[in-house]
Amino acid sequence: MNHSFTKLWNITFLVVTPIWAVFVWMIWTSGQLKTPHHELLFFSVVIPGFLLIYLSGFVIAKRHALKQSALKQ
Repeated sequence: MNHSFTKLWNITFLVVTPIWAVFVWMIWTSGQLKTPHHELLFFSVVIPGFLLIYLSGFVIAKRHALKQSALKQ
């Protein structure tokens, strides 16, 4: 790997975020979310889910680094 994981992960999310936003917009404008409760539920799942996926990459990288350092010892 020529770059750090953090740089590659951030570049990936710079590409994925606009695509994700288009999908969210398509669902939002589709008419499937009929009540304010549905809209609130949608955003309470989509936004934390996106952030959780983003942050989980750093957790995975940290665990991998710990395993690699344990193998070197």
